[in-house]
Amino acid sequence: MATVADQDSRLVASLKDSIVAGVLTLALSFFLIGLNTNIAPGGLVLEQRWLAVAVAVAVVFAGRFLLNYFVWRRPGAGQGGGLSFAIPKVPMPSMKIIGPLLFAAAVVLPFLLLELKGARGSRQYLDLAVLITTYVMLGWGLNIVVGLAGLLDLGYVAFYAVGAYSFALLAQTFDLGFWISLPLAGILAAFWGIILGFPVLRLRGDYLAIVTLAFGEIVRIVLLNWYQFTGGPDGISGIPRPTFFGIDFTRGEGGFAETFGLEYSPIHRIIFLYYVILALALLTNFVTLRLRRLPIGRAWEALREDEIACRSLGINTTNTKLTAFAIGAMFAGFAGSFFATRQGFISPESFTFIESAIILAIVVLGGLGSQIGVVIAAVVLIGGFEVFREFSDYRMLIFGLAMVVIMVWKPRGLITTRKPSAVYKKQKAIGADMVAQGEGH
Repeated sequence: MATVADQDSRLVASLKDSIVAGVLTLALSFFLIGLNTNIAPGGLVLEQRWLAVAVAVAVVFAGRFLLNYFVWRRPGAGQGGGLSFAIPKVPMPSMKIIGPLLFAAAVVLPFLLLELKGARGSRQYLDLAVLITTYVMLGWGLNIVVGLAGLLDLGYVAFYAVGAYSFALLAQTFDLGFWISLPLAGILAAFWGIILGFPVLRLRGDYLAIVTLAFGEIVRIVLLNWYQFTGGPDGISGIPRPTFFGIDFTRGEGGFAETFGLEYSPIHRIIFLYYVILALALLTNFVTLRLRRLPIGRAWEALREDEIACRSLGINTTNTKLTAFAIGAMFAGFAGSFFATRQGFISPESFTFIESAIILAIVVLGGLGSQIGVVIAAVVLIGGFEVFREFSDYRMLIFGLAMVVIMVWKPRGLITTRKPSAVYKKQKAIGADMVAQGEGH
């Protein structure tokens, strides 16, 4: 039981640490938050927002103090100083329950929104559901590369862009429909995944991340400057929409509504797009789970745990890395094709590094190697972005604070327990407490 002296000592240590954190926040936010420039009729106007600075300092100070005093515990006597981390474990529901519930909710979501909000009121929620499902698919694709194979990829958005531009160019140049261009765009994205894989075969860790980041920027700059082929900064417009077995979602004769005897509503196309991206995402999930149980999936996990041991077992690490990059890139190409046909317009500004960072954050926060974790993280992050859209000045601050809270609460991601791909005798779940930090996921 802690004595009064121990409590006073912890209080003093917490106050000191909180003051230091507050001073650092003041120094960082003085120019980033306190001063803002706006365009006015006479030119640029410098605005001073000291109240926002004070709020930021107060939030950091209070949060740091609460963490230090109530969450982080000082070791006992004789164990040295400093604050050690100790957060109580929070039990998570069984994956056997979460998975089917999420699937059922995803299937009935459009009908539920139509019943509650009507056709007009449900459109914004369906658009948000389409966006979240797109990022779920991208997260599952990147999870193959990062979560299963252990290859840190910071340029995943490049394959997303290749898929989008491949579909747009194939549709406009050769007059190909969505369902024909979709697999072709995936194949082209997989090809570029192999192209990226060859130069990075000998790289690991930070060096791999730097090269993949450079690859993503190279693709974006090429799209930006190759005006004759990609349209440059103007992008590509007039991309055809997908059809329902050749039936367009247009008003009038031959349209979807008239064919099925329905009253025309723009919501029909949104619902169709939602189910298209949901089917593509479920395909990504099915293929990933299937491959994980095959020898190639076990090779990915062996590569992730220890590349040297992987080679000693006779596994071809070259083919293992290339297949991970190719398959992950293929699913990104599928998602890019859907993005192009959904928007009807694409430009290089849609494929910046921040997109790769968001997708990687979804994978990491969800739990490396966890499929359901990716879904939960995508809902939290992408949905949170839209919820706080009206707070545009502070949205990234709230986003960063949420990421810090999640990493403090669950350092290995939201879902840390997963089933092993290979089972000997009795199946046993693998938890975060069964692996050392930095040795496996």
